[in-house]
Amino acid sequence: MKRSARHIFDQYLQENGIRRSKPREQVFDIFINTETHLTVLKLYELTKARYPNIGYATVYRAMKIICDAGIADEINFGDGFKHYEHKYGHEHHDHMICTECKELIEVLNPEIEEMQQALAQAYDFTITNHRLQIFGVCGKCKKEQG
Repeated sequence: MKRSARHIFDQYLQENGIRRSKPREQVFDIFINTETHLTVLKLYELTKARYPNIGYATVYRAMKIICDAGIADEINFGDGFKHYEHKYGHEHHDHMICTECKELIEVLNPEIEEMQQALAQAYDFTITNHRLQIFGVCGKCKKEQG
Protein backbone atom coordinates (compact mmCIF):
# COMPACT_ATOMS: atom_id res chain seq x y z
CA MET A 1 0.00 0.00 0.00
CA LYS A 2 1.34 3.41 -0.97
CA ARG A 3 1.83 5.75 1.96
CA SER A 4 0.50 9.28 1.80
CA ALA A 5 2.73 12.35 1.87
CA ARG A 6 1.17 13.20 5.25
CA HIS A 7 2.13 9.80 6.64
CA ILE A 8 5.70 10.21 5.38
CA PHE A 9 5.88 13.71 6.89
CA ASP A 10 4.54 12.55 10.25
CA GLN A 11 6.89 9.56 10.28
CA TYR A 12 9.88 11.77 9.41
CA LEU A 13 9.04 14.13 12.29
CA GLN A 14 8.74 11.22 14.72
CA GLU A 15 11.91 9.44 13.57
CA ASN A 16 13.95 12.63 13.81
CA GLY A 17 12.60 13.85 17.13
CA ILE A 18 10.97 16.91 15.57
CA ARG A 19 7.95 18.20 17.43
CA ARG A 20 4.65 18.27 15.55
CA SER A 21 3.33 21.79 15.52
CA LYS A 22 0.17 23.34 14.18
CA PRO A 23 2.03 26.01 12.13
CA ARG A 24 4.30 23.38 10.55
CA GLU A 25 1.25 21.29 9.65
CA GLN A 26 -0.46 24.37 8.19
CA VAL A 27 2.52 25.04 5.92
CA PHE A 28 2.57 21.38 4.91
CA ASP A 29 -1.15 21.44 4.04
CA ILE A 30 -0.88 24.58 1.91
CA PHE A 31 2.22 23.30 0.12
CA ILE A 32 0.84 19.82 -0.56
CA ASN A 33 -2.39 21.27 -1.96
CA THR A 34 -0.68 23.78 -4.27
CA GLU A 35 0.51 22.26 -7.55
CA THR A 36 3.03 24.83 -8.69
CA HIS A 37 6.64 25.82 -8.14
CA LEU A 38 6.60 28.00 -5.04
CA THR A 39 9.12 30.34 -3.49
CA VAL A 40 9.11 30.62 0.29
CA LEU A 41 7.64 34.11 -0.08
CA LYS A 42 4.75 32.88 -2.24
CA LEU A 43 4.11 29.96 0.10
CA TYR A 44 4.24 32.37 3.04
CA GLU A 45 1.64 34.62 1.35
CA LEU A 46 -0.65 31.66 0.61
CA THR A 47 -0.30 30.30 4.13
CA LYS A 48 -0.73 33.70 5.81
CA ALA A 49 -3.93 34.33 3.84
CA ARG A 50 -5.45 31.26 5.47
CA TYR A 51 -3.56 31.30 8.78
CA PRO A 52 -2.83 34.94 9.69
CA ASN A 53 -0.56 34.10 12.66
CA ILE A 54 2.02 32.22 10.57
CA GLY A 55 5.54 33.67 10.42
CA TYR A 56 7.91 33.78 7.47
CA ALA A 57 10.66 31.96 9.39
CA THR A 58 8.20 29.16 10.22
CA VAL A 59 7.44 28.67 6.52
CA TYR A 60 11.14 28.66 5.68
CA ARG A 61 11.98 26.09 8.37
CA ALA A 62 8.97 23.93 7.51
CA MET A 63 10.04 23.73 3.86
CA LYS A 64 13.50 22.56 4.92
CA ILE A 65 11.88 19.73 6.88
CA ILE A 66 9.48 18.90 4.02
CA CYS A 67 12.46 18.65 1.64
CA ASP A 68 14.49 16.58 4.10
CA ALA A 69 11.51 14.20 4.39
CA GLY A 70 11.66 13.63 0.60
CA ILE A 71 8.30 15.24 -0.12
CA ALA A 72 9.61 18.31 -1.96
CA ASP A 73 12.63 19.37 -3.97
CA GLU A 74 14.39 22.70 -3.71
CA ILE A 75 15.23 24.08 -7.16
CA ASN A 76 17.12 27.14 -8.35
CA PHE A 77 15.78 28.49 -11.63
CA GLY A 78 18.47 31.15 -11.94
CA ASP A 79 16.29 33.99 -10.67
CA GLY A 80 17.93 34.31 -7.26
CA PHE A 81 15.14 32.49 -5.40
CA LYS A 82 14.73 28.95 -4.14
CA HIS A 83 11.66 27.30 -5.59
CA TYR A 84 9.96 24.22 -4.21
CA GLU A 85 8.07 21.57 -6.10
CA HIS A 86 6.35 18.37 -5.15
CA LYS A 87 8.57 15.32 -5.28
CA TYR A 88 6.57 12.61 -3.56
CA GLY A 89 3.92 11.06 -5.79
CA HIS A 90 5.12 12.96 -8.86
CA GLU A 91 7.01 11.59 -11.82
CA HIS A 92 10.58 12.78 -12.24
CA HIS A 93 10.91 15.55 -14.80
CA ASP A 94 13.39 18.12 -15.97
CA HIS A 95 12.97 21.83 -16.69
CA MET A 96 13.49 24.33 -19.48
CA ILE A 97 13.55 27.92 -18.22
CA CYS A 98 13.16 31.02 -20.38
CA THR A 99 15.76 33.58 -19.33
CA GLU A 100 13.58 36.40 -20.67
CA CYS A 101 10.07 35.84 -19.27
CA LYS A 102 10.98 33.12 -16.71
CA GLU A 103 8.45 30.68 -18.24
CA LEU A 104 9.03 27.20 -16.90
CA ILE A 105 8.46 24.15 -19.07
CA GLU A 106 8.40 20.75 -17.41
CA VAL A 107 9.92 18.04 -19.58
CA LEU A 108 9.14 14.33 -19.27
CA ASN A 109 11.42 12.55 -21.72
CA PRO A 110 12.33 8.87 -21.31
CA GLU A 111 15.12 9.21 -23.90
CA ILE A 112 16.92 11.78 -21.72
CA GLU A 113 16.62 9.46 -18.73
CA GLU A 114 17.97 6.53 -20.76
CA MET A 115 20.91 8.64 -21.99
CA GLN A 116 21.76 9.64 -18.43
CA GLN A 117 21.71 5.99 -17.33
CA ALA A 118 23.90 4.97 -20.29
CA LEU A 119 26.37 7.76 -19.49
CA ALA A 120 26.53 6.69 -15.85
CA GLN A 121 27.05 3.06 -16.84
CA ALA A 122 29.82 4.00 -19.29
CA TYR A 123 31.71 5.71 -16.46
CA ASP A 124 30.85 3.13 -13.78
CA PHE A 125 28.94 5.86 -11.96
CA THR A 126 25.92 5.36 -9.72
CA ILE A 127 23.38 8.17 -9.98
CA THR A 128 21.77 8.94 -6.63
CA ASN A 129 19.94 12.06 -7.76
CA HIS A 130 19.99 14.39 -10.72
CA ARG A 131 18.42 17.52 -12.09
CA LEU A 132 18.51 18.76 -15.66
CA GLN A 133 17.78 22.42 -16.25
CA ILE A 134 18.04 23.98 -19.69
CA PHE A 135 18.13 27.77 -19.86
CA GLY A 136 17.25 29.62 -23.05
CA VAL A 137 14.62 31.72 -24.79
CA CYS A 138 11.07 30.44 -25.32
CA GLY A 139 9.22 30.69 -28.63
CA LYS A 140 7.01 33.56 -27.46
CA CYS A 141 9.99 35.69 -26.43
CA LYS A 142 11.82 34.89 -29.69
CA LYS A 143 8.80 36.16 -31.65
CA GLU A 144 8.64 39.34 -29.54
CA GLN A 145 12.36 39.94 -30.13
CA GLY A 146 11.82 39.67 -33.89
